[in-house]
Amino acid sequence: MTRYEQLAQSLRRQIQNQIWLPGDKLPSLRESCRQSGLSLMTVLQAYQLLESQGLVVARPQSGYYVAPDPAPLPDSSRTLHPSEQVGINDAIFDILQAAKDPAIVPFGSAFPDATLFPQPRLARSLASAVRRMSPFSAVANLPPGNEDLRRSIAQRYAQQGMEVAPDDIVITSGAMESLGLSLQAVTEPGDWVAIESPAFYGVLQAIERRQLKAVAIPTDVQTGIDLAALADALARYPIRACWFMSNFQNPLGASMPRDKKQRLVAMLAEHGVALIEDDVYHELYFGTERPAPLRAFDPQGSTVLHCASFSKSLAPGFRVGWVAAGPHAARIQRLQLMSTLSASVPTQLALADYLHQSGYEAHLRRLRRQLELRQVAMYRGIQQAFPEEVSISRPQGGYFLWLTLGKGRDARTLYRQALARGISIAPGHMFTAGDQFRDCIRLNSSFVWDARHQQAIETLGALVRGL
Repeated sequence: MTRYEQLAQSLRRQIQNQIWLPGDKLPSLRESCRQSGLSLMTVLQAYQLLESQGLVVARPQSGYYVAPDPAPLPDSSRTLHPSEQVGINDAIFDILQAAKDPAIVPFGSAFPDATLFPQPRLARSLASAVRRMSPFSAVANLPPGNEDLRRSIAQRYAQQGMEVAPDDIVITSGAMESLGLSLQAVTEPGDWVAIESPAFYGVLQAIERRQLKAVAIPTDVQTGIDLAALADALARYPIRACWFMSNFQNPLGASMPRDKKQRLVAMLAEHGVALIEDDVYHELYFGTERPAPLRAFDPQGSTVLHCASFSKSLAPGFRVGWVAAGPHAARIQRLQLMSTLSASVPTQLALADYLHQSGYEAHLRRLRRQLELRQVAMYRGIQQAFPEEVSISRPQGGYFLWLTLGKGRDARTLYRQALARGISIAPGHMFTAGDQFRDCIRLNSSFVWDARHQQAIETLGALVRGL
């Protein structure tokens, strides 16, 4: 292969991988000469070859541009690749990728409908924060994070009857970082961790990364984990930590009753086991009564590391979370400095600015109402479209519905069939390290109930009947 053909092949791959999009101007001939070390004539031959293949167009006195409608490339690939054997990571990747495609109905997405959030108001707070940023902001907002933001979070704890000092709070890059750092702070590789079954797939990934061992505790679709099974596990295994959701658990939507939360915290305190609480959906309750987190039953913060974020309630794209870590706060700060250094400073400042203004509570009330109405609409749509034997959860908050299809129906097959029809779902095997929940799926109910989404539910119902 000649040198100009090698350069043309490299540019072809870049266009294929969407480094250069239709209409983008390619590097000039002289820039390409400097970057590649080739002669001007060799670079020109490469560009002319791409032009002859319909991939680029030349504009007089301007340069070469990617063709507005480039010819199909021989090894081009689609975004989605349904396969016979779908592992946890493969399925997660496919589902998240599908959620990016506006042509796909994203019932499998873990993210709420982006139109539910006050984007213009957040944009103003971000712009204001950036204008006021000091040159020393990056250093001043290193772990534990922006002081004003931590104080605002501490005030919200106080409004719920919990005394959490701002110095006990560490701001993180989303809840996943707070959860991962908490797990790292209280375990060593090879330790045992108790998790829910089914569990949020992020738990499984974090345990795998940390080389930990998991004990899966059966979890009821309404009331959460089985305390008797947990007590048995504590007696049989040297469990060092638990990772649980007590409010609107993902994927079931389960919420523990108040007395059960109290017994759980007391049980783990007695055994000296740390409890990592994933409470990212705590603001998304229906009705008038805010559910208490597990942290409410641990006044000193010695057992529960309470992790939450603004990603599900206010600003998904900001990726700002936190952990109320109590005595573990200093260790978590050191671990954060050794990994991500800190959460994004502009987004911390923007959220601090937003929370200082009035309007957050009004936004939350609107958000909860919309989520409840949309859940009801999807629930009724599923009842009408799906076979009668399909069971549907009915959470009192959040935006997930958990369906058990029954009759030996395989959710992986449904996943592939639905994806081929432009519908994303989350099959049950994503939420277990074993081979359970093969006849279960999780659906995201946060999207507006319109003709498109109704048609998608009807299509899913027909596919389920045909399994």
